[in-house]
Amino acid sequence: MKRSYKFIAFILSIVLTFGFMLNSFAAIDITTADAIRFDKNGNLRVMHVTDNHLGTDNVAETVWLIGEACDREQPDIVVITGDNVDNTGDKETTKYLIDELMDVFEARDIPVAVTFGNHDSENENGFTREELMAYYNTFSCSVSVDDGVALPGCGTYNVPVLASDSNKVKFNLWVFDSGDYDEEGHYASVLEEQVNWYKAKSALLAVQNGGEPVYSLVFQHIIVGEIYDALKKADGKPIFSFEHLYNDGEYYMFDESAVNYGTLNETPCPGYLNHGQFDAMVGRGDVLAMFTGHDHTNAFGVRYKGIDIVNSLSTRYNGDAFSTQYGYRIIDVKESDTSTYSTRVVHWYEMFELGDVFAVSSRGDGFGTSLVAKVLFLGFLEETFEIRLGRGFAQLFSGRQISYAD
Repeated sequence: MKRSYKFIAFILSIVLTFGFMLNSFAAIDITTADAIRFDKNGNLRVMHVTDNHLGTDNVAETVWLIGEACDREQPDIVVITGDNVDNTGDKETTKYLIDELMDVFEARDIPVAVTFGNHDSENENGFTREELMAYYNTFSCSVSVDDGVALPGCGTYNVPVLASDSNKVKFNLWVFDSGDYDEEGHYASVLEEQVNWYKAKSALLAVQNGGEPVYSLVFQHIIVGEIYDALKKADGKPIFSFEHLYNDGEYYMFDESAVNYGTLNETPCPGYLNHGQFDAMVGRGDVLAMFTGHDHTNAFGVRYKGIDIVNSLSTRYNGDAFSTQYGYRIIDVKESDTSTYSTRVVHWYEMFELGDVFAVSSRGDGFGTSLVAKVLFLGFLEETFEIRLGRGFAQLFSGRQISYAD
């Protein structure tokens, strides 16, 4: 009789375990976007757009520039990582701003993956994150996912990248909602439930890939706290070092012994609490780089524990005086070797040459002609006085490298 009870208990434990696994895998499936694929030449181009802060005062210039960038770069997917549009109490205005942004990609049939930042839903009279995502998903170009109750926040999911000639998953894009603020008002970070989801989904992708990791890139708004481990703690306050967001009197700069690229222009602003996201990705071994926004003028990458921690510029037109400090990032991956990638930053002024003023004019686009001329002129001033002279002298007198090639 005891053997019968033991056998029944054994069967029940299998049923319960199997049911738990089914529920886990169901949650994983909910958070998987429609797949994209490498093009016929085996290439994948991702455009990283972030921190548009699109409002009625900059919408025309910003969407014109983004559209021009799409025409020149021909991305296979655009990933937008938060602080997307001004979510005002006037919901019709918010819809109008989203329309203006998404119409750029809809008209060009470019898939778009969206997540949110700290400003997207902070207006209590505006749309919630869920309402925003629902509206983004009214556009056919959106591959974004509302993860529902499966995960905290809204907009944590993965985008599988299929082979150019089959339905095999060859690469993967992780998109995380990194939250807005914690209970004490500090910047938020990816939470434990999201980390556990990533580990489960990463393991499942590896199983489906014959036990080998599926290499991937991460996109989210707020940078991880490990950025301060990747940078070098300075003695004192040398030029082009930046104070730790939470530790007064601690200054950080590029570590010349590490792999660095780009420019550090302001203090990195990670979440206050750390729930183990970066360590989990180091442990899984499938993430090549993490791309974030949030810190508008930072356009750098630093390698730490085998993962590149990368910040991209704010992708907006922020008034005539600051128009050249912003731009976008391009990431290229080849199907023939998904264990590596290349990336570059394009400031707005770097997108144009003098001949473009006449080329845009010949299209009968007076607005665009004026904008290109303005950006080129301001870019010339910035490159001459800030980059070549200012940073050149700073590097000469400090005796260390201030910025690196993008």
